[in-house]
Amino acid sequence: MTHRVSRSSTLLAAAIGAVLAIGTIAAPAPAAAEPQARGSDRDSRRASQQPKAEERYPNATREAPAGKASRKMGRKLEQMNELYSNDDLAGARAVADEILADPAANDYEKAYSAQFAAQAAYEADEIQAAIDYMGQAVELDALDNNSHFNAMLNLAQMQSAAEQNEAALATYERYFAESGSTEPQDLVMMGQTLYLLERHAEAAQAIQRAIDASAEPNPQWQSLLMQVYVESGDTAGALRMAEQVAAARPDDRRAQLNLAVVYHQADMPEKAIEVLERLRAGGQLETANEYNQLYATYLGMEGQERKAAEVISEGLERGVLTPDRNTYIALAQAYYFSDQPGPAIEAYRKAAPLDEDGETYLNLAKVLYQEDRPAEAAEAAQKALDKGVARPDQARDIINASR
Repeated sequence: MTHRVSRSSTLLAAAIGAVLAIGTIAAPAPAAAEPQARGSDRDSRRASQQPKAEERYPNATREAPAGKASRKMGRKLEQMNELYSNDDLAGARAVADEILADPAANDYEKAYSAQFAAQAAYEADEIQAAIDYMGQAVELDALDNNSHFNAMLNLAQMQSAAEQNEAALATYERYFAESGSTEPQDLVMMGQTLYLLERHAEAAQAIQRAIDASAEPNPQWQSLLMQVYVESGDTAGALRMAEQVAAARPDDRRAQLNLAVVYHQADMPEKAIEVLERLRAGGQLETANEYNQLYATYLGMEGQERKAAEVISEGLERGVLTPDRNTYIALAQAYYFSDQPGPAIEAYRKAAPLDEDGETYLNLAKVLYQEDRPAEAAEAAQKALDKGVARPDQARDIINASR
């Protein structure tokens, strides 16, 4: 007889996940170069009147060095700044390389220049070179706290982009230890790195801290935390987070679909169906995977085959479901197990020619024979033999019995 869809079938649902993409690294701050000539007092006074940058790391354990640019390197620093401002990143990088190689340059000037070189390399998709430059900027330990810790964050992000996750995590750990930062965005970035390293418990802790510290948490953070729970096997945690996200965003289709997936994984099919049917009623089931998820859930439950047939038929009518072998077989099963042999036969007739072998023709022959339609049953059984079946004796028995 027909093979019914397994109750443990994996649903063809969209995966839950969130990827926090690395953005363009922050541009270096203007250099604090000394005046280049005695006649530049006016420019010097103008610079001294600029408001001091807000200290972003009041809890830092690092004491910021008092480094600054010298007269000797001032002209090159100005040239590098100008090239960078005019989007000549290759030119700015070349000047930065000169400064980095100059034994007369001090650590501040080298660290400052290394940031420009890192930005230029990053824009040129030379990620490893950018990592090396930014690593220099950090290890020289000569910038003010804002610039130093910003360089450390940029380094960690670039290491993650290069899939150097162990190195990225070490950089994040150093960053938090020295900066005293409690910024939610920083915590999430470290949490994502921990997630990529499959250190799920620590990842969940970092991301949860970020969410707790935010008045309006980024929805991506909540989705990422939910994915961490899913992959760590913490069904309760995943369910709790999915319900929180869905409740906070009732009109967010993706949040509702993710909730349905988690309900399914938690072996709560009734709740999964409730969510999916609410979306279907609002015309918000938009993909084949979403229809597959709903009808497969129905087929996995006793007495819900009629609803499965209804969902499949609607998906076909809307053109969302593809009229292929698998869809028609699922429809035939749904009709057959809901005591609708006529529609089941029609669905099998559509599926059988699309099958690579004769198994679907054999199933069609069995249903036709049960419905006392021997001539049609024999015809279908012969087609099964012609295409090839694992048990040809079954097809021959139907042909012989139909004479």
